[in-house]
Amino acid sequence: MATSSRVITIANQKGGVGKTTTAINLATALAAIGENVLVLDVDPQGNASTGLGIDRDDRVVSSYDVILGEANVMDAAIPTAVPNLSVVASTLDLLGVEMEISSEKDRVFRLKKALEAHNHEFSYVIIDCPPSLNLLTLNAMAASDSLLVPLQCEFFALEGLSQLLKTVEQVRGSMNPELTIQGIVLTMFDGRNNLAKQVEDDVRAHMGEMVYKTVIPRNVRLSEAPSHGKPAILYDLACAGSQAYLNLASEVIQRERRMMAA
Repeated sequence: MATSSRVITIANQKGGVGKTTTAINLATALAAIGENVLVLDVDPQGNASTGLGIDRDDRVVSSYDVILGEANVMDAAIPTAVPNLSVVASTLDLLGVEMEISSEKDRVFRLKKALEAHNHEFSYVIIDCPPSLNLLTLNAMAASDSLLVPLQCEFFALEGLSQLLKTVEQVRGSMNPELTIQGIVLTMFDGRNNLAKQVEDDVRAHMGEMVYKTVIPRNVRLSEAPSHGKPAILYDLACAGSQAYLNLASEVIQRERRMMAA
């Protein structure tokens, strides 16, 4: 019997924390070790789609159509240059989706329904969310098994995290009691910066085992890769950023196995 997809949402209401970079490179790393992976881009900016090499003209069927129920996930899934990795791309049409479905009773469960219909097609579904706690992000959380939170090593990191964790508790209470925190990954870490090290220490002191051992460094190659339409792991496998995401993928799989065994 085929196993169900494990659905992981990458979310943080703050922009510029490495959310999309994490979605792209974690998905690529999982695909590289033989997992069949889908990236579901529900950010209207569509950066995950662009970073995986999907031209805007090729996004004929998108996550907008999936959320409205006008297309299924497999109709929308586009193969990428990475073996075992497909993407349901995003378009700017998503900017209007909240208004279009806001009066529907099932408005927060649209993605959940869409993914359940193709529950055995992929071993992992990685959802990249917009940088806000809006209806698109709630749809992602309602559809997910777990949440992965990228956290930039900066002064207000913990403040933003507490708001996100409150939202997770609300989602557990009203929409998805099974939602767990996969983990928190520290991103854009600069080892030469005393503040970054202090933030890491503070986050680990407050959040304990929830924080992954792997830390994603500030890395020029990670920043360059999206402009070439490639994940960093394809663009430069040897760079520190790519190696960090391969390590993160290993940690994610270990945690997933523990969660499923519990």
